[in-house]
Amino acid sequence: MTTFAVEVVYRGIFQRTLSRNICRGIVLAARKEGKIGTAFGRYGDSPERNGIPAKYFAVVADDQLALEETLARYEPTEVDVTICVDDTMCKGIESWAWYGLQPINALTKQGGTLLVVSKQAPEALLEDIHRKDVPYEVGIISGPASFSGLWVYKDDHTDVRILGALAKVCPGLAGMDSYEKVIQDVWKSDPKVKSARRSHDLTLRRPIEPAEGNTSTPFSFSKPGWTEMRQALTITGVPQGGGFRGGTEGFQAARSEVFKKYSTRTMRPVINFQTCTKCTLCWLQCPDSCFDVTPDSHYDANLEACCGCGVCADVCPVDKCVTMVNEAQFNDNASQYEWFQRDQAGYLRWLDGVITRQDAEARSHGLHHWGQYKEEIAAAAASEGSR
Repeated sequence: MTTFAVEVVYRGIFQRTLSRNICRGIVLAARKEGKIGTAFGRYGDSPERNGIPAKYFAVVADDQLALEETLARYEPTEVDVTICVDDTMCKGIESWAWYGLQPINALTKQGGTLLVVSKQAPEALLEDIHRKDVPYEVGIISGPASFSGLWVYKDDHTDVRILGALAKVCPGLAGMDSYEKVIQDVWKSDPKVKSARRSHDLTLRRPIEPAEGNTSTPFSFSKPGWTEMRQALTITGVPQGGGFRGGTEGFQAARSEVFKKYSTRTMRPVINFQTCTKCTLCWLQCPDSCFDVTPDSHYDANLEACCGCGVCADVCPVDKCVTMVNEAQFNDNASQYEWFQRDQAGYLRWLDGVITRQDAEARSHGLHHWGQYKEEIAAAAASEGSR
């Protein structure tokens, strides 16, 4: 008996419909070949929230007994394919303070595939993807992350392009002909069939050896066992905080050591301390209190606590003093203020570079204006037609 499992790791709310479409398409294609399957969602330990990594699963088997055996578990313990629909999650995922940071390839089995929607090269992604002690492969579907708002689905063919790529990286799940039939049955779209076929032909595959990848250890923590729990329900308060970096001046909020929010982030704020007027708005309006007050009254974002909501950039009155930049441009959560203090000229040159690169790319995790997605789809179609 053969069973295949696929997980889709997605941004809560913004990519839920996308993930559901992918898993539904997988199951329907498998059924075209006489197999049986089901799709279901998992939100980790909490209701789905904006941007929080969440998962959808598709499980396909030769018969009902094999399927039920797999589904007897809460979720698959290993998968043939992990699909990451936003490449910034290659840094690892934290559902909502459940187990620390889980590597994106944690469930990918030996010889399996991590399939990523990304404009980055495999080598750039491997700077983020944690090492695994077994060989597997990375597949890249060239394209930006497909984001939508809560009530808006961005139909840019990402769903069917992923289905086409699946036929290439895991043909035992379902063949390309079956995916094409499903796309015609469900979407009734010749252009989508063409997109799936093109994705099948162009998906890049790169074998990954155990020695390759990010060598850092993902943060983790141990939950108390039942013999260690206190009587009744108690919630320990977070201390008030103190001086900046342990000093006597400025202010640095105390934060939970086991709850970090950066895996929620698709973009992060970068700050021009030279143009900052010290108006306090970013510090006051940040919903997660992630700004630390420096001794000279600047505001340094604690990037382990920042969820990338963009409120600071919205409220800042100075042009490009706080700019939201694609998370894929960064490999750590180091203090920007400390770099600025060490080398102001070098920091400002770097800042100009990351903002320039960001201005050249459109990345949004929500609806910017009415008609935005129709404009983007028309532009993409014009670009495709010119090739």
